[in-house]
Amino acid sequence: MAGAGGVDSFTARMRMRWHRVRTAVRKSGVDYFRGDGSDWIALAALLLTVPALAVTTIAAPVWCSPAALVLPIVAGGLLLRPASLLGLYAAAALALIIESWALGPYPDGPARVTPGTVLVVAACGFFGLVIAQFRSRVGVPWRRGGTMLFDLRERIRTHGKLPQLPAGWHREIALRPAGGQSFSGDFVVAARTNGGRTLEVVLTDVSGKGMDAGSRSLLLSGAFGGLLGSLPPHGFLPAANGYLLRQDWEEGFATSIHLVLDLDSGDYELLSAGHPPALQLNAGTGRWEEKAAEGPLLGVYDGAQFDAVKGSLRPGDVLMLFTDGLVETHDRDISEGIDRLTGEADRYVTSGFRGAAWHLIEAVAKDVNDDRALLLICRE
Repeated sequence: MAGAGGVDSFTARMRMRWHRVRTAVRKSGVDYFRGDGSDWIALAALLLTVPALAVTTIAAPVWCSPAALVLPIVAGGLLLRPASLLGLYAAAALALIIESWALGPYPDGPARVTPGTVLVVAACGFFGLVIAQFRSRVGVPWRRGGTMLFDLRERIRTHGKLPQLPAGWHREIALRPAGGQSFSGDFVVAARTNGGRTLEVVLTDVSGKGMDAGSRSLLLSGAFGGLLGSLPPHGFLPAANGYLLRQDWEEGFATSIHLVLDLDSGDYELLSAGHPPALQLNAGTGRWEEKAAEGPLLGVYDGAQFDAVKGSLRPGDVLMLFTDGLVETHDRDISEGIDRLTGEADRYVTSGFRGAAWHLIEAVAKDVNDDRALLLICRE
């Protein structure tokens, strides 16, 4: 029994140690990727590259030019912190001196260390140091600049996901930023409230477009997502208006439309803050009807009132919400854009609207230099 206990105890200790090692390695890997860890691995690799290039240059100067030292210098500017970068530059300078001594004076033949080579390497080092110091001054970790933009884009997309709806309902959303960018001033937040019986969706168009509006879009989508479902439906837009006013942005306005849909009966309310009207397809008549609620822009003045318009979605009906980039351009007004949108949407009446949101943007506003968003709610 004692022997068995000893074996169990030894096995348990080994498993515990192995777990600690795995945890430490995983944490180091995550910190390294996020930019919170040390850059010694990248520095060591680049420091080994410098003498390797120097030896190759001395052995075969025609095939490996002395200017090849710009390669680790450029990589260092992208990967290393400023303090580590200075160490790499010192190694590169020493390598140039050794190469110059080993190859001889540059007037004696080709493939030597010339003043031009020194200037090229020094210029690359200077710009690399400027980039590294800029990242350090703005507080962006050394590898984190690109992943921060990636995280920003993914958070906006996560906020824009629509919740699953019960059987008999279909929903889809398509967002197209201006200029093919990854960031948009249009965003959606949605939630099922009232025990899941009510769907609340808010489609917002922030002032500006593309990357210029991306940071404000992220801030507002997080704030609006927290407000949605935490307040009565008629209290959402006034609270959003107050939040926007408190930001005191120079270009701090937005349009928004708030849908409150009863998933049991199909009855809904629309509240708008300066947003284009919604469009409802009546399955019985086959016609599109505008649903325009009254309300001022968000962030313009305090105490704004937002009046709701009511409607009902019967089986076969479709409700379409969109931003002005889809229907309004400099050479056509919003009424012409809505006519074109409904004309294209009529093509899907017989076949159904599954997958139609993206194709409608392609057909109506493919080359428009503005953010575009289209939301479809269908009762099947």
